[in-house]
Amino acid sequence: MENMPIISVVIPNYNGKKFLKESLSSIINQNYNFLNIIIVDNASQDGSVEYLEENYPEVRIIQNYENLGFAAAVNSGIKASTTEYIFLVNNDVELDPDCISNLLECLEKNDKIFAVNSKMIQYHNREKMDDAGDEYTILGWTKRVGYNKSPDKYLKPREIFSACAGAALYKKNILDEIGYFDEKFFAYLEDLDISYRARIHGYQIHYCPQAIVYHIGSGTSGSRYNEFKIKLSARNNIYVPYKNMPWPQLLLNSPLLILGFLIKYLFFLKKGYGSAYLNGLKEGLHSLENIDKIKYDKKYLYNYLKIEWALIKNTIRFPFL
Repeated sequence: MENMPIISVVIPNYNGKKFLKESLSSIINQNYNFLNIIIVDNASQDGSVEYLEENYPEVRIIQNYENLGFAAAVNSGIKASTTEYIFLVNNDVELDPDCISNLLECLEKNDKIFAVNSKMIQYHNREKMDDAGDEYTILGWTKRVGYNKSPDKYLKPREIFSACAGAALYKKNILDEIGYFDEKFFAYLEDLDISYRARIHGYQIHYCPQAIVYHIGSGTSGSRYNEFKIKLSARNNIYVPYKNMPWPQLLLNSPLLILGFLIKYLFFLKKGYGSAYLNGLKEGLHSLENIDKIKYDKKYLYNYLKIEWALIKNTIRFPFL
């Protein structure tokens, strides 16, 4: 046991005091004891920091004096870590006692695995899935696999397109190689972006069904649909293909991407959020000069072709994921 690797648990927090006791208890009581816990607080106003200082002296706290967003918060925690593995977890997540040990077992299966996604079950309805890994399509849509379906349908490990950073284990050496989360995303889809980048470099992302967590969901944003979340997600949906696709691939896929954005706009228009979604798209298009596009390297051509095929397959399978 003395040779077991230490894992850094990085938790971003913004006004999440009400979640911290249950979340931290489930981490501290893991059957895997080799953990460093780092909470990065984004200028909470609810007494989160004071609560942590008083009740959890063993937890390292990094304080930001403004809300820098999810990506910047987790980057601060990653940079402060010296461990081989990084477990990113939202503050509104409760872990099964064997979660981290099972994630580690999945991650160590081969050197090409960059990250593993836990089996995320809805906290308030444990007969329904929250997320069994994320997929990405040629329409520019992301899909939380299994959402609202029975957990019994997602018992097999498999390769996925992207890990949800709400409860995923990452290899630090690969993060150092490919770069950390893009802070220009602020929040939403930054985990898709980093998984896309890892796939360009030839790495894999897997789903680990033995690693179970219970996720409240939208603990920070407050609801599944709101103007802030929809606008930011729409903007970042512009960033992801622009940043990661070489120009020929982007041009090839642009008609279907435009179709996907149009369908999403009509969907949100029906829900009363059409203007928020449209404003997000406009902001994304008008700020592309701020995004550092991934430089194409011909040695990764095969990986780009594999990604394109994955986007096509995911589009066909979308209703069944």
